[in-house]
Amino acid sequence: MNSKKINKTLNTILALLIILIIGIYGQQKLEESYSVPNIKEEVNNNSKLEIYFFDVGQADSILIKEKENTVLIDAGNNEDGKNLVNYIREDLNISNIDILVGTHPHEDHIGGIDDIIDSFDIGKIYLPNVTTTTKTFESVLDSIENKKYRITIPKVDETIKLENMNFRVIYTGEDESDLNNSSIVLKLTYFNTSYLFTGDIEEEVEKIILNKDIASDVLKVGHHGSKYSTSDKFLNLVNPKHAIIEVGKNNSYKHPHEETLTKLKNKDIEVYRTDELGTIKLISDGTNINIDYIKTNLDG
Repeated sequence: MNSKKINKTLNTILALLIILIIGIYGQQKLEESYSVPNIKEEVNNNSKLEIYFFDVGQADSILIKEKENTVLIDAGNNEDGKNLVNYIREDLNISNIDILVGTHPHEDHIGGIDDIIDSFDIGKIYLPNVTTTTKTFESVLDSIENKKYRITIPKVDETIKLENMNFRVIYTGEDESDLNNSSIVLKLTYFNTSYLFTGDIEEEVEKIILNKDIASDVLKVGHHGSKYSTSDKFLNLVNPKHAIIEVGKNNSYKHPHEETLTKLKNKDIEVYRTDELGTIKLISDGTNINIDYIKTNLDG
């Protein structure tokens, strides 16, 4: 083969290689331009979410904090109020509560709320549209009146936003004959993480909210782990990775009931109990959730 034919062959091969390279590069650019975006929200912030499930015995109290924004859901029994005030102020260095929620007017949820109102500046107070004639509830109303605060009754599907925290009102009831099932239920979304706070709702209300967006990474188990809460359908829809049970040691109700613990175990959900661990602390950067616990003396 003469040199001219060799050069022609080499040029042909070179041209084919160039075409092939351009084709591959163009295909890559095309795929990049039509790539499916990541559905997770990009997290780029210097803040963190902190949630404290306080060990207040056979009662509920949950503090949520991001930057300078604070939300308190319930405040334990009457005897827990002063202990909570001291811990929140002295140990957590918090001087005001932006949102205070009393999920329902049972003493083990609102018992310490009068102390909280008396001791902190409160931005907004949420209570369900139910009343009771107990001395505990009247004390809460007196503290609200003394500081000239107003009660806000939440609306279902209402969104409450604080900085990067978004609370959705999933449910609130008005049945004064069934205060547990009148509980305010809130879902918190913080970037790519979510948390469901259920008060003392039982299966009757769980059925009502099955059509809501209740899927959450963390579930505050309803009614201290009672067998009348945490139904199978409800748990399947929430599908949490972690479950928190606020409950007192050796309580007379025998909470949490074995039926509830079995359901959680069968779904491989990590369970954290205040009667075993003390105050449970969650920290999230908006993608990851780290769980720790602290020994506190809050149970009055």
